[in-house]
Amino acid sequence: MPPTNVSRMSRTLVLPVVLLAALYLALCAALFVFQRALIYYPQPRGDTSAPLLSLTVDDVQVNVSTRPYNGPKALIYFGGNAEDVSRSLPSFAKAFADRALYFMHYRGYGGSGGSPSEEAIARDAMALFDKIYAEHPQIVLVGRSLGSGVAVRLASVRPVTELLLVTPYNSLEELATRQFRMFPVHWLLTDKFESWRYAEHISVPTQLIAAEDDEVIPASSTRRLLSHFQEGVATLRVIAGTGHNSISDSPEYLKALKAP
Repeated sequence: MPPTNVSRMSRTLVLPVVLLAALYLALCAALFVFQRALIYYPQPRGDTSAPLLSLTVDDVQVNVSTRPYNGPKALIYFGGNAEDVSRSLPSFAKAFADRALYFMHYRGYGGSGGSPSEEAIARDAMALFDKIYAEHPQIVLVGRSLGSGVAVRLASVRPVTELLLVTPYNSLEELATRQFRMFPVHWLLTDKFESWRYAEHISVPTQLIAAEDDEVIPASSTRRLLSHFQEGVATLRVIAGTGHNSISDSPEYLKALKAP
């Protein structure tokens, strides 16, 4: 029996729906498979003049640019997702003349081996802290952008002296959801960097330093993170006239980091 007009119309309507569903699922799959390529942008080590500390974690070599200094004080720096941390070392060396400095190159960055992931970076950060703690028991952590999530997690499980978070976020999942509204980010994202989850376990003095015109991390995300710290632990400072990437160009940047 020949198909009726109704059956032909039904098939005509169903086909586009099936194609759209297949396309959507393919996009979800691509987002899941390539998500870390959207998070991490490994950079080579541009400044090779600084002494290099090499850690071996999980049979992977992790490089750390350093400025050695004898004494109990040290500073560990975790950079942004597209940052060559070695380029920030000279300015920190001038600002923190009384501290040994350790700037970690994430896996895949600055000659470090392996590939970056939230859990791998967390293990590397703990290994670095444990290595230097015996010699420098007074350690300040600085985390910028992506690195703020690394620093806050480390500070929740290690005896740091002070925590400084530059352009910090509440969670990477929250930012990704904002950017990819039509996708089920909660189910697809592997590296969520849930800073809020660790903030409540921190009791050392903490300062959140935000850019007034941050075009990457909304002020609302930073404020939500602030609300998760125990009362009296954390403060927020906003540097006027700066953006997400230009905040370190402001003369107020290093002053804010050094402020008591």
